[in-house]
Amino acid sequence: MTTLTLIRKRKQAQAQRRVGNRLPQGKNGGVELLLIQTIDHLGKQGDIVEVKLGYANNFLIPQGLATIATEHHKRMVEKHRAKLAEIQKKRLVGLQTLADEIRTKRVSIEANANEEGHLYGSVGPEDIVKALRTEGIVLTADQVRLSGPIKELALYTVRIYLGHGIESELKVWVVPMSNN
Repeated sequence: MTTLTLIRKRKQAQAQRRVGNRLPQGKNGGVELLLIQTIDHLGKQGDIVEVKLGYANNFLIPQGLATIATEHHKRMVEKHRAKLAEIQKKRLVGLQTLADEIRTKRVSIEANANEEGHLYGSVGPEDIVKALRTEGIVLTADQVRLSGPIKELALYTVRIYLGHGIESELKVWVVPMSNN
């Protein structure tokens, strides 16, 4: 064997090692991933999606939201699709029950206001989440959808987005702060 042949073989081996460590490429040049959890605007649990490399490496894989879409994983998902559907159905029933419970609730939020009923500040999603937490309902601020800022004493209807297309409405009373 000549030196030139040895150099070529060494370069081919190096190239194979580099390619072997890559994530599977999709049709459009992205990375194929299998979603472990449903992600809004991307896909449902068990779907195979194609995303950019940075989104896969920096967010989806480290957060445990997706895994590499190998042939083994694809077969396993197909095998367990019925079980995943049952889990998803239970989750949706739980979210619908929570939506019905929220619909029956009324919360009051005390705020500083002047004599005309204008607030000195405003009531935001964090205040509504805090009031719901006292009622035993745990939500995040991004699930509360306000149509505009709450800056007056009144009764407001606030939309609550629970995910998977399930929404609810909550009645929020903004009342003046009691003087002790």
